[in-house]
Amino acid sequence: MQTNFTPEQLADPAMRESEKILRTCVHCGFCTATCPTYLLLGDELDSPRGRIYLMKDMLENGKPATAEVVKHVDRCLSCLSCMTTCPSGVHYMHLVGHARAYIEETHTRSWHDRLVRTILAKVLPYPNRFRLALMGATLGRPLAGFLAAIPGVGPRLAAMLSLAPFPLPGRAASDGAMVHAAQGERRGRVAILQGCAQRVLDPGINEATVRLLTRAGIEVVQAKDEGCCGAIVHHMGRAHDGHALAKQAIEAWTREIEGEGLDAIVITASGCGTTIKDYGFMFRDDPAWADKAARVSALARDVSEYVTSLKIVDPARDVSHLTVAYHSACSMQHGQQIRTEPKTLLKKAGFVVKDVPEGHICCGSAGTYNILQPEIAAQLRARKVANIERTKPDLIATGNIGCMTQIGKGTDIPIVHTAELLDWATGGPIPQALEAAGIAERAPRRARAAAE
Repeated sequence: MQTNFTPEQLADPAMRESEKILRTCVHCGFCTATCPTYLLLGDELDSPRGRIYLMKDMLENGKPATAEVVKHVDRCLSCLSCMTTCPSGVHYMHLVGHARAYIEETHTRSWHDRLVRTILAKVLPYPNRFRLALMGATLGRPLAGFLAAIPGVGPRLAAMLSLAPFPLPGRAASDGAMVHAAQGERRGRVAILQGCAQRVLDPGINEATVRLLTRAGIEVVQAKDEGCCGAIVHHMGRAHDGHALAKQAIEAWTREIEGEGLDAIVITASGCGTTIKDYGFMFRDDPAWADKAARVSALARDVSEYVTSLKIVDPARDVSHLTVAYHSACSMQHGQQIRTEPKTLLKKAGFVVKDVPEGHICCGSAGTYNILQPEIAAQLRARKVANIERTKPDLIATGNIGCMTQIGKGTDIPIVHTAELLDWATGGPIPQALEAAGIAERAPRRARAAAE
């Protein structure tokens, strides 16, 4: 794509990077075939190619973002399916990230849009605030129908209430900074991302991961003052807030790296993993943070990646009667290009694993998308659930809390994190969602043989 940025514009590192990305696009349109919003809406401006034209015009001409541009960029899920499809290697993630920050700097949103976005930015990254908000949501649930009718803000408030879990899980016994000792001889030492929303919505995910790793001889540290990784606000275009949270996490992990050392930073939410692996790019022009950020990014591993490298899956239970539909989160398959590891681990654990039709299409979660764009998100969830149910599974596995929450609201099939299944199959307790659904292991093969 031909560009006409001025030398003065290209003096800005962010603008220079976006110009380079724009020049790689050859207008081929392959991206339209895998874009969820284009699939649903059929509007060229709701495809990656169409949005690229809008972003180019906005950035190149130094225009304040218009309502039309904001509408179509806001509708983008940032699922990054287009990046997997693109034959030219257009780094759409960095381009749309810059455009969103530019929009926040140059465009004044409606009062109700500002209200909802501010609530999300000031609540979700902070576990104590988020827990209080969910307690309030429990009380507000009977008002969902009334709230949905409020013009502008209503559908988003109703979406918040519908996504809130009931009952609210209790706090994890191991919440906060601490070290989990390895069982037996120590084979390695890792930090685990405690996160923000996930530790409130489903603390059992990290508890299962800690059990899985410590049984394998890995010491697991929960770093002091780590906080949110910044992904939530970063994807909302709040670059300053996102960088501040990222710096806090980088500093916390750097203390561990320079202290007793880390072999990896294990992440159990793939949406967070995509952002943390991008810290090196995020701080590339910041002399004070570039090296530390790059070091953290280099150590970041999704739990499925790290467990694969350890070769520790040794089934202790017979789960061969259970069929698992594996939902690959967009941030996993497109953002991190992790496709086979989770499925391979589940198969080694003994589960029957099935791929989901249209597995490359987003479920509609996408961070805060299912709140900010509830109508489109609901259509994508219905499509995803229908495809999952076609496989007739006993349960669903995925590696991202956002997908678990989104899909779980559309089906009665229990949905659990991949790490929870691996922990259960290798000796840990049954995941709560499976126990509630009445799913259990078979008797061990040797016990059945003796009984016969």
